[in-house]
Parts: sequence; structure tokens; C-alpha cells
Amino acid sequence: MKFISVYKNVIKPVIDVVLASVTLLLLSPVMLVIALMLAANNRGTPFFVQNRPGKNGKIFSIIKFKTMNNKKDAQGVLLPDYRRLTFMGKIVRKTSLDELPQLINVVKGDMSLVGPRPPLPSEVKEYLPWHKMRLAVTPGLTCLWQVSGRSDIGFEDWMRLDNQYVRHGNLG
Repeated sequence: MKFISVYKNVIKPVIDVVLASVTLLLLSPVMLVIALMLAANNRGTPFFVQNRPGKNGKIFSIIKFKTMNNKKDAQGVLLPDYRRLTFMGKIVRKTSLDELPQLINVVKGDMSLVGPRPPLPSEVKEYLPWHKMRLAVTPGLTCLWQVSGRSDIGFEDWMRLDNQYVRHGNLG
């Protein structure tokens, strides 16, 4: 039991930071090229920052590559996502390269390499009590849902997979 606690609180976070740091270093040339291309494509910042609930619901700022522009309609309302997704953004999303800046979140300790994906705050408001179990651990870059079929899996099964990770995949 003590080993599980040491693993969760010391070993896993250290492994996450070391692996994320090395990966950031190795992928920094690729990330720089993507950032420059997105900055040109979006006519501005290549990054998208958004508040998300992390472990125990604590809010942190998730960092991603920005794949959509800020185009608005005549009333000043943002156009639907599908109309704002840029050509370069489609490629970056399709290859999941938009997730690479989250390695910074891992180094900062806001995220882990593996764990439930961080939800939107509006989604958490709709959670049933058993859904909230997924907030008991540090959110991750990848999770069981992503490697088990992603969009082919419904919401309830997604929550079950995340809770399975919280109970078993996190050595606890």
C-alpha cells in the first residue's frame, strides 16, 4: 500500500516530467515549424490557451496549438468551429500534433502523460456524481478512451474507462 502511494505521489510525477522534458527537447524543432506555420496561417498566435479542471477540479490553463481562426459573422459572433478550422489546423488536428504543447503542462505538473483527458468546465457541471471520480487524478495527454476507440466510444463508456484508470491503471 505504501509503494502505491509513493508511486502515485513521487515516482509517476518524476517520470512524467523527465519524459515530457526530453520529448519537448527532441520535438522542439518540429514544434517550432508548426508554430511558425500556424502563426502565419492564423495571422497571429499559434497557441490556444483554455482553462480546464485538473486534479480535484483545480483549474489550470491547458496549452494547445491553435487550429482555428477567430472569424466572426456580421453580428460579431464567432463562426461555427467547422468554418473556422484552417487548412493547416485540419492537418495538425488529424495528426494530433495540436496536443504537443501540453507537454509543457506535464512539465509544470498540471498534467500527466497518462490519465483522463481534462474536460471543459461546462462538461463537469453536467457530470453525474460517479463521473466526477475521474477528477481524483491528474489529467493526462492520453487516456484509455483515446487508445480504445476514441470517437467510436460513447460518453458513458468513456467515463467508465476513465474511472477504471483511476481505480486500477494508476496503481491504486
